[in-house]
Amino acid sequence: FSPSQTITGNFANVIHGLNANHLTDQVIQRSKRMILDTLGVGLLGTSTEVCHKVAQYSKIYSSDISSTIWGHLDFRLPPLYAAFVNGVAVHAMDFDDTWHPATHPSGTVLPAVIALSEAFPQKKKVSGLDLLLAFNVGIEVQGRLLRFSSEARNIPKRY
Repeated sequence: FSPSQTITGNFANVIHGLNANHLTDQVIQRSKRMILDTLGVGLLGTSTEVCHKVAQYSKIYSSDISSTIWGHLDFRLPPLYAAFVNGVAVHAMDFDDTWHPATHPSGTVLPAVIALSEAFPQKKKVSGLDLLLAFNVGIEVQGRLLRFSSEARNIPKRY
């Protein structure tokens, strides 16, 4: 078997082949709405106790590269921990978007995409279109992994 003939190889080839030309006007508009909604619930979530706890925990980590904690422009963390804290903030109130079977696509993807985009050197900053593409690739990966998961198919039976 060559890697392109395996499920994983095929999956990787599809994801690797995605580019901004795959973003239709409808996908761009829906993505912007999802991003705006996620930022809104994330900002609301920054006031929760659980968000304060993970932010306090994450303060022990530092690096030369940092990303913003939403709602706290003076508080920066390494991208991994900024994504973690912002992701917790998004999901803290449980108002973030969902699909069936249960998963929260934007709350896991957007904090990582924004944290990584902030970590790029100033001369290599990503464009808005690049950010939209990265967001949609993340959503696509999550959706495909969800479809591959036998556990995900059993979630509705358990609740």
